[in-house]
Amino acid sequence: MKVAIYGQYYQNSTEPIIKDIFVFFNTNKVEMVIESDFLNILSKKKIIEKNYKTFSSHAELDTSFDMLISIGGDGTILRAATLIRDSGVPILGINAGRLGFLATVQKENIGEFMQFIIEKKYTISKRTLLSLSCLPDNDAIQDINFAMNEISVSRKDTTSMITIETYLNNEFLNSYWADGLIIATPTGSTGYSMSCGGPILTPDVQSFVITPIAPHNLNARPLVIPDETEIRLRVSGREENYLISLDSRIASVKNETILTIKKTPFQINMVEIPEETFFKTLRTKLFWGEDRRN
Repeated sequence: MKVAIYGQYYQNSTEPIIKDIFVFFNTNKVEMVIESDFLNILSKKKIIEKNYKTFSSHAELDTSFDMLISIGGDGTILRAATLIRDSGVPILGINAGRLGFLATVQKENIGEFMQFIIEKKYTISKRTLLSLSCLPDNDAIQDINFAMNEISVSRKDTTSMITIETYLNNEFLNSYWADGLIIATPTGSTGYSMSCGGPILTPDVQSFVITPIAPHNLNARPLVIPDETEIRLRVSGREENYLISLDSRIASVKNETILTIKKTPFQINMVEIPEETFFKTLRTKLFWGEDRRN
């Protein structure tokens, strides 16, 4: 078995997780290839002293890898997706921070869940992504032009709202007068979109969510649309530029730029461990089924 290791270092929580993972994989003779920047951090902290093979770009992650292990939080997994891209290599998230919706394996259960990996007792949850194209082109987003959670537009350098003309399959939908607009995947429906009042979608739903950010008109509500829909946006406002974000990556875009958003031709494969399902994460994260008054 061959796995890629990618992560971020958190002073108080990452070290024991990394030691447990490396001991387990070395004991079970699993070949590990470490992301080069992450390995440099671990070497400086003297957490790892053995030499390992490294990778530094998506071009080095091919079908010879059985899995990528992401150590960190949900943000780390989103960054890992930019390395995986269309390779099809599954991602398993080991949670080293607060409870998230993607990094579901908790540090207390690493040994048990790593055994599931060795024995291949896991399932794959396919996650739809969004792609973005700009007219005219924007150099800042040409290389990594996709998002696993959401693509959003928002105001920049102003307290004034922006106007977002929105078209679905070339049909005019609305001109949102708001602080911004979120286009979320089912995976991203539990993130920024949910915090702005958007609905939760299960990962297997073939839909996107359009969620306005602080709209001026209170009747502008979140909208669920089929994921085959092509979305076209044109933003205008008092300032010359506005912001567009693809997950955590942000770029500045000029007024009147045409943004086209649609489903990517590839998906990200997320590893789902028994007993760590999406619905269990929902119950734990949102305290469903618990009466907090007691």
